[in-house]
Amino acid sequence: MKVEKLLVGPLEVCCYLVYCERNREGVIIDPGDEDPRIVELVDKLGIRIKHILATHAHPDHVGGVDYLRKELGATYLVHRFDAEFFKEPGNMQPFLVWGFPENPEEDEVFEDGELIIFGEEVLKVIHTPGHTPGSSCFYSEKERIVFTGDTLFVGAVGRTDLPGGNFSQMIESIKEKLFTLPEDTVIFPGHDYGPSPTSTIAREKERDIFHLT
Repeated sequence: MKVEKLLVGPLEVCCYLVYCERNREGVIIDPGDEDPRIVELVDKLGIRIKHILATHAHPDHVGGVDYLRKELGATYLVHRFDAEFFKEPGNMQPFLVWGFPENPEEDEVFEDGELIIFGEEVLKVIHTPGHTPGSSCFYSEKERIVFTGDTLFVGAVGRTDLPGGNFSQMIESIKEKLFTLPEDTVIFPGHDYGPSPTSTIAREKERDIFHLT
């Protein structure tokens, strides 16, 4: 499994291109902007994009979905809870005020434990509510890596003061679903907030900023 990262959009979301090196099939995680660099990188690497995945449906993470769906012919997947939650106008209001567009319509939804397969690679959906109702992480058991979106950053956690956020739920998600992963698992967060772009479960447990262990 190969991972490439671009920082996209006004909030500098970490957009990941994840692909199978052997057959060049891949997925895009959290395309936060209609950034032509994403398509340029896909073309440069010769990747066929199967899915566009959202760790959650905040517009700064899904703003490029419609553009990429049109350019690449991929399907857009998000957790069912976020697909439903952000269809309610009131739940989108803060983002519309900030100038973000309406969210894209999903092609498919996923659930906790579902396997997303591309080429010879597999990502398992880990539902980690708290930042949003449908926040999810994508875990490769084989590679010991996890894409944590805005649930767990390097040395920090995501905010919970927006519609659908729940701090207690987020802490439980981190403690019960992420900190139970193998300690050498490398985390790829949704923003570069922290001393380094990536970390490990062991390092974040050592920091233990919320006394979770």
